[in-house]
Amino acid sequence: MDRKTLITGSKITSAAIVAILVAGVLQLQFSPTAGIITILSIQKTKKETLKTAGRRGMAFLLAIIVSFLSFHILGFHVFAFAVYLLIFSIICLYFGWVEAIAMDSVLITHFLTEGNMKPEILMNEILLFIIGTGFGIIANLHLRNKKEEFETMAVKVDEEIRGILKRMADRLLREDKSDYDGSCFEKLEKDVEDAKESALQNYNNQLLNASYYEIDYMKMRESQVEVLKHVYESIKMVEMIPSQTKKIANLIVKIEAGYHKENTVKEFLYELERLEKEMKQENLPANREEFEARAVLFYMMKQLEEFLILKEKFMEKCHTKGGH
Repeated sequence: MDRKTLITGSKITSAAIVAILVAGVLQLQFSPTAGIITILSIQKTKKETLKTAGRRGMAFLLAIIVSFLSFHILGFHVFAFAVYLLIFSIICLYFGWVEAIAMDSVLITHFLTEGNMKPEILMNEILLFIIGTGFGIIANLHLRNKKEEFETMAVKVDEEIRGILKRMADRLLREDKSDYDGSCFEKLEKDVEDAKESALQNYNNQLLNASYYEIDYMKMRESQVEVLKHVYESIKMVEMIPSQTKKIANLIVKIEAGYHKENTVKEFLYELERLEKEMKQENLPANREEFEARAVLFYMMKQLEEFLILKEKFMEKCHTKGGH
């Protein structure tokens, strides 16, 4: 069991116990319910917790109205509760308040147990809801951005991409590519997805001045991975090694060496443009095989250009927003 799990469990337990104690001090009936509500109120992120609390508040108001009509028309017995639950569940499902059905209905069962909805018992349930939800929100406000966790994931993704670029430069110069497969992309895509999830959680834990930087960064890397998959397919197609191949491989080596978060890639785009002009001025292919190989290499350069432009646009966006 890791430290993160222990801290989260301790936080949930502490918040629930304090809610029960506060409800007890106020001499509320069914005080343990406040702890249950606290537990049910704790979500993964701050924003999610606040949104859920708002939805449950509206649902609780609806639950009181529906139960009041049901109990006063049909009486305080199980059949009346069943009618309430049917109506309330349908409305909650319609509005997407599924998480409120169980929690609010627990509070409504207290009316059934007491056999009345007098002002004092009604206020009792309202206070239980406020205390439970309140401590759930307080517990979640102590959530911190997992910036270090995201940074670790982002570095891991970048290193995997560097490894792919390095292998591309090596395999491009080989005629025999039978041992070159794209299995590395499966792990990379999984790691990109995990990093995106971490970035999204960090964003939802920022209530003020929320930054999209981490999310945008991983979207950019995700798009680059898709481009690299096309570059890989192009490399697999190169069966002959024209003289221009070495120049492109050298460029890929330079991109790999300079592949880091803060690189604007402008120098690489300039060198790529220079290399394209240089290749266009060279003699025409001597045969069909060379023609096909050079055509693939030219297409590959366009893919590398797209790969670099994705990073360039990301850096320009960050600069426009004043950094991250």
